[in-house]
Amino acid sequence: MKRHIRWFCAVPLLAAVLGVSLAAQAVGTRRFVLHRGDDFKGGDLEGVAVDSAGAVRAGLSLGSVPIAEAGSIWAALPMRDGSLLLGTGNEGKLIRVTDGATRVVGETGGLVATSLVEAWNGTILVGTLPEGKLLRFDGGKVVPFATLKGAQHVWQLAYDARAGVVYAATGPEGKLFRISRDGDAQVYFDAEEQQLLSVAVAPNGTVYTGASDKAKLYKLTGPGRASVLYDFERTEVRAVVVGSDGDVFAIANEIKPDPNAQKQSKIPEGAPAGPVAPGAPAKGKGTLYRFSPDGRPDRLLEEDDDYFTSLALGDDGLPYVGTGTEGRVYTVDRSHNAVLVADVAERQVTALVMRGKQRVVLGSDPAVVHPVRGVGGPNAVWTSKVLDAGIRARFGRIEWEATGPIEISTRSGNTKEPDDSWSPWSRPLTAHGQVESPPARYLQVRARFSRDPRAVLTDLNVAFVTDNLRAVVTEVSAKAREERPDDAVTSSGGPIGKRPDSNLELRWKVDNPDKDELRYRLRYRMVGSNTWYDILKPNEKLTKESYTWDTSDLPEGRYRVLVIATDELANPPELVTRSELESGVLVIDNTPPVIDGLKLVGKRLQAVVLDGVGPIQRVEVSVAGSDEWRPIAPSDGIFDEQREELDVDLSSVLPAGPALISVRAYDSANNFVIKNFALK
Repeated sequence: MKRHIRWFCAVPLLAAVLGVSLAAQAVGTRRFVLHRGDDFKGGDLEGVAVDSAGAVRAGLSLGSVPIAEAGSIWAALPMRDGSLLLGTGNEGKLIRVTDGATRVVGETGGLVATSLVEAWNGTILVGTLPEGKLLRFDGGKVVPFATLKGAQHVWQLAYDARAGVVYAATGPEGKLFRISRDGDAQVYFDAEEQQLLSVAVAPNGTVYTGASDKAKLYKLTGPGRASVLYDFERTEVRAVVVGSDGDVFAIANEIKPDPNAQKQSKIPEGAPAGPVAPGAPAKGKGTLYRFSPDGRPDRLLEEDDDYFTSLALGDDGLPYVGTGTEGRVYTVDRSHNAVLVADVAERQVTALVMRGKQRVVLGSDPAVVHPVRGVGGPNAVWTSKVLDAGIRARFGRIEWEATGPIEISTRSGNTKEPDDSWSPWSRPLTAHGQVESPPARYLQVRARFSRDPRAVLTDLNVAFVTDNLRAVVTEVSAKAREERPDDAVTSSGGPIGKRPDSNLELRWKVDNPDKDELRYRLRYRMVGSNTWYDILKPNEKLTKESYTWDTSDLPEGRYRVLVIATDELANPPELVTRSELESGVLVIDNTPPVIDGLKLVGKRLQAVVLDGVGPIQRVEVSVAGSDEWRPIAPSDGIFDEQREELDVDLSSVLPAGPALISVRAYDSANNFVIKNFALK
């Protein structure tokens, strides 16, 4: 699944929900609206570039050279003869690519050839893991060059032409070695972290190295003279490069290495997840920063759902980053306008060469070399993600904004993933027009830029109308507005101990498959009557699925409520659908019961409790001032009628001396009455 990148864009963007928006209009017409950068991502982006402002244009035209001899590519070095030397995983091979042909030219004896660098007069050095060897590739042979004491992982090499030395970032002791031409290796910096993953040298000789597992970027001005340039508060600084003007670019990630993947790929315990790991971290997030020569940070790019695996500077001086899950390449300028320039089929972009004549994008899982042939060409085709109307739709006019000629086609189908059941691509449109694809739930749009690589596509929208499916009211309920959570009362009135409330909260549930805006009408009738009365005022328009019903002016009794739902607000009269459902019995009872004939005969309390609707729910007795109410039972032992007789022995309740006795009675709506008598 394609991910979304968080753009830091200099121009303001319209506030909207991420992804393609569905703009609702009158009589059921909706639109797929593609406006922002994220809207145009997610589909097939072969040969196109998508920037954060929502512009699509021809991107890098890439070739494809599969590397059958390896599963992953860790490093690439353009050679003086025009070939490309690769350092690979799985068996640590060196592979030369010449005019699309591949040949194994060296074996390191290690698991991975992690880094390649050209040093003194064309000398090629190779870093490896897990043995941590520093080797020299010489005349078709791979031979030992220097011993890096304590190092098991050589992650990155960098050559300082000014000083004539090579730097090696290593683990698991977090050491940066400085290696001279004669192979003498000295510890230049010993970090607190276990792994130094990356290293780069500025034109003035300043060395920058990135650490794992606390993602600190160090700046070194001499042996052991290190300061923390930046703490990313993540897990690794994967790569560092320095521009000719002294600007420092670094990618840092927050990832959780997959221990199973490391075990399968024989990567050492605790080492960062690399491209050789078949599982790679399922979750990760990456960031790209630029640091000015005086150290001021500038966050250029942020990705919450993917991490960055490679970094290189282009001939234009801009940084290019490759991702570890989606196989994409981004670049970004100082205005924070990010551009997706390449989208390869491989899962990871593990190395990049974006300067000089031999520009390449290197993918892993599987291993493929993609030579950059230029911009545009017949493969400059943008295909949208699958656009979902929710249900079957009839498509109308398609419109877009463009500078330069482009060709727009569509296809449709009823499966989430396009397959043979989808319609073929329609004939291309060069101007706004009617979508020719047949009615279906899903739609895709395709744009070709082959006629002019300078053409730019923006702001595309497609009108559609879905089948008008009937909304169905599935449930109607009611409760007193202040009803206790454990009460099941469906009547007016108030809870025990609260002031009675004549309002009922009516609620209903609706299945609305086509998401039309619905209008509701409410009616009521007394049980036993067939006459319905409107609850809403004339011309009152109700669109939410609840209503507070004031029952204070209704006679007491048992009622039912009818909820009627229509989609008249979204459809012309001839297409309007309707659904209705009655509630269960609702009790309207806003007056308390009556206590008649209250008297004390000896120690026995006698009375009759009456309610207009009933049944009586509860009767309690209390000695005034004690704040302790005790329940008493009716003469027949159960509260189930509108009239209940009381004849209760209060010997255990009555005090020895004079007192004021209170009797409290509740009806089924929790309306209550209190009546007192004096005990002499």
